[in-house]
Amino acid sequence: MTTTYAPTLSAAARGAASPHQASEAASSQTTCYHCGSSLDAANALHGNIADQSQTFCCAGCQAIAQTLHASGMGHIYDGPIAFARPLDGDKRAEAEAVWATYDLPVMRERFVRARADGAEEVSLAITGMRCAACVWLIERALSRVVGIRETTVNYATERARLVCEPGAVRLSAVFAAIADVGYEAWPDQPSARRTAEARERRSLLIRLGIAMLGMMQVMMYAWPVYLHGSDIPVDQTRLMQWASLLLTVPVVLISAAPIFRSAWRQVRHAHVGMDVPVALGIGAAFVASVFATVRGHGETYFDSVTMFVAFLLAARYLELRARQRAASGAEALVRQLPATCRRMDAASGTLQTIPVATLCVGDCVEVRAGEVLPADGVIERGTTEIDESLLSGESVPRQRDIGSAVLAGSYNVASAIRVRVSRVGTQTRLAAIVELLDRALTDKPRMAELADHVAGRFVAVLLGWAVLTAIAWWWIDPTRMFAVTVAVLVVSCPCALSLATPSALAAASGALARRGVLVTRGHAIESLAAVTDVLLDKTGTLTEGRLRLLSIETFGDVDAESCLAMACAMEQSENHPIAQSLRAAAPDALTLPAVECATNVPGHGVHAVVGEQSLRLGTQLFAATQYANQSVKAIRYGYEAPMEEVPPDAACTVVWLGRDGQPLARFTLADTPRADAPACLGALREQGLCLHLVSGDAPETVRWWANRLGIDHAVGGASPEDKRTYVQQLQARRARVLAVGDGINDAPLLAQAQVSIAIGTGAPLAQAGADAILTEPRLSAISEAVYIGRRTLRVVRQNLGWAFAYNAISIPLATLGWLSPLAAGIGMSVSSLLVALNAWRLSRAPRHVA
Repeated sequence: MTTTYAPTLSAAARGAASPHQASEAASSQTTCYHCGSSLDAANALHGNIADQSQTFCCAGCQAIAQTLHASGMGHIYDGPIAFARPLDGDKRAEAEAVWATYDLPVMRERFVRARADGAEEVSLAITGMRCAACVWLIERALSRVVGIRETTVNYATERARLVCEPGAVRLSAVFAAIADVGYEAWPDQPSARRTAEARERRSLLIRLGIAMLGMMQVMMYAWPVYLHGSDIPVDQTRLMQWASLLLTVPVVLISAAPIFRSAWRQVRHAHVGMDVPVALGIGAAFVASVFATVRGHGETYFDSVTMFVAFLLAARYLELRARQRAASGAEALVRQLPATCRRMDAASGTLQTIPVATLCVGDCVEVRAGEVLPADGVIERGTTEIDESLLSGESVPRQRDIGSAVLAGSYNVASAIRVRVSRVGTQTRLAAIVELLDRALTDKPRMAELADHVAGRFVAVLLGWAVLTAIAWWWIDPTRMFAVTVAVLVVSCPCALSLATPSALAAASGALARRGVLVTRGHAIESLAAVTDVLLDKTGTLTEGRLRLLSIETFGDVDAESCLAMACAMEQSENHPIAQSLRAAAPDALTLPAVECATNVPGHGVHAVVGEQSLRLGTQLFAATQYANQSVKAIRYGYEAPMEEVPPDAACTVVWLGRDGQPLARFTLADTPRADAPACLGALREQGLCLHLVSGDAPETVRWWANRLGIDHAVGGASPEDKRTYVQQLQARRARVLAVGDGINDAPLLAQAQVSIAIGTGAPLAQAGADAILTEPRLSAISEAVYIGRRTLRVVRQNLGWAFAYNAISIPLATLGWLSPLAAGIGMSVSSLLVALNAWRLSRAPRHVA
């Protein structure tokens, strides 16, 4: 079926000029009407589009073109293709100034990567995509940019990858092409560190896959021999041995290659670690099996080799994933600060968009509402409110006037300001906190795993025992020397010992993940088992971190509901936290009156005409200058605590609604505790832990919250340095500290503690310094984590005890020649299986701990 809608794709829209089209026609070549790809005219499909015959490369392109025309979207083939509205006008001019900064060398070095083949690669984050058609539009728009070799747009991740000719593509042209079709794009450059981590994960996963495939195939050949070995003809047994050899070779040469390299480095540096006996066991069993296969008699251990390598690599992959889940402090800092800013040109007085990296002390920058400050400085023009919760721990934005100091990384809430830069780069307050974080990470005391604690002596004794066994059997029976020595190495190969700790940690990590605790460092679980003190932040950790309306006190004959309706109407266009809290407290059925002439006065409030009344909403000096102690009617909103448990004034934010200087209502807002905070703290106390509350809020506020939640030790007004010092003082008294926080100001605290948990909704930098992340808003997971940590330590000790008991029994038997290498291999596998099964009991840990 054909459609009858009109115009054909123009030469510009096709990305080809008329001479090129003429050349194609002369050579019996044409292009697809929909996707523009070249094709042979003899093989092209033809369809009637708008009474004109068009060519298509496939039925899919023909169907899409017909569907677009039928739905009234045929105009996209006439010129610039856009499903969304392109960026234009003043927004386009402002965006172009920002795009131009990405063409500067300092920005290209940051976002453009060189490939091995000489090309350049750029990763983009794209916003506004709604369906697969958006992907097609963006790829088509980018195909017209000169110099782009390859474009891949991923709808699921909203990311695009461009491969470009070296030095031929300007990033501003790429952004402009995407904006022309109605979308917005910015660089999304993964760091070199993250790229290296991804490469390491991919390599280990490939080697693990090879080992798992080899293990399954070899076991398929070994199982019949175990069950019916005497009944199988010799020629069939030999065939299965040769097949097992061929399948084991890639496991040894590829999957186990890093183990052999690590063992060689340890021997070369006179440090015998766990990889040495592992490599000897794998190598000896493989060599013995090869000799037995070639000679046509003797035992083979290909199944033991492949199974051991697969189990070991699986444990190491889980450990690697756990180590790499935490980002570095430097990466988090880059994500916190903006890439560009607007600098005031001293000569012309105009604003120039420049990279933040080129800012200098003394520059004047403009920071608009909703933007992050690029550097430390002093406000020169304007008044606003600054949210410094990630830096100072304060839960409420604070007013900042001319002459006030502001910090890089803080958030401008209310209105535009101009800031004279006083510190940039590594001199800023944010950089100083990151330096504290790095120093704390370096100095952090770490508990060595129990297996590593005894590995050195065990390995030395094991190797010495194998040598003595070989010497003894050389004198006793030289024909059995090799078989007995291999049996000793195989049966004592520290598979169970090496899996004792990682398998338990892996099972515990899975159990914690299912409870909303993501472990990011391997030592975290064992450290949780030894915790004696728990140190918690207040804002965003024990509390919701957002304001909630507690009460409305009315004056005169105006009811609370009417006052709330007028306040919500006046704040309807504002995005301030107080405005959001007032609107959230309003019932859905509340009718808002009409508002006229609403004007925001930064730092004071809003004045507007509401129902022919001139009202003011804001501070007392702004809205209710004539307030006296009048009779009030208080109504509680959204807070179930009795009146005597209302936070003190220092912990509350008060907003006044007034008319002609006379108060109409007083709104009291404050942070509120998380619903499960009391239960979590109670569970921690029942486990014998001492609780501490340390916060950047006012001391009076912190003491009130500590009394409210039953916490004995509380410190307020604490800076990041004070928090870290507090932890050091506890550690000096031999305390094992678990720290819980969410803000950037908590990062040094989290890094200094023996083990730390960051709230998942908090700052990336805080998560970078933490050993675990709480991914669900469920504080009870913290007490569960401590319980699982203690249970994990018990399981690790059981596994280690079993591993040593097994070796204490099996090694003498193998030394005496009572165990063949085959029996030794089976014993090693059974021992490892028992250790793994015991470890996975941790996955059945209870969800709620009392």
